[in-house]
Amino acid sequence: MRFNFNSSEPIYLQVAQQIQEAIFTKTYAEGEQIPSTTEISRDFHINPATVLKGMNLLVADGLIEKRRGIGMFVVEGAQSKIVEKRRELFYQDEVVKLISEAKKLQISQEKLVDLIKRGF
Repeated sequence: MRFNFNSSEPIYLQVAQQIQEAIFTKTYAEGEQIPSTTEISRDFHINPATVLKGMNLLVADGLIEKRRGIGMFVVEGAQSKIVEKRRELFYQDEVVKLISEAKKLQISQEKLVDLIKRGF
């Protein structure tokens, strides 16, 4: 994990994003325990409450679960939830923008598909 303490993005969001990325890349597999709040706060010199705030975002999103007295674990289906969320964001952020620009350039749907195939 790497945190940018000079970023305008809050550290708790960076914690959530870093753990989410590790689940996405299967660094933390479904059913596997993730590092504790204490471990992360100690290793990266972050306030434990800040780490917990980031983890609670992932609990709320249904990606990790708290097991009382044991720790935090990646839930089954977490990786696929992240994939679906990222696909939707990709569509909203990239595909819609691409189509809009193609229309401005008067690129037909067929030509755009050809360009995409060429890029692949």
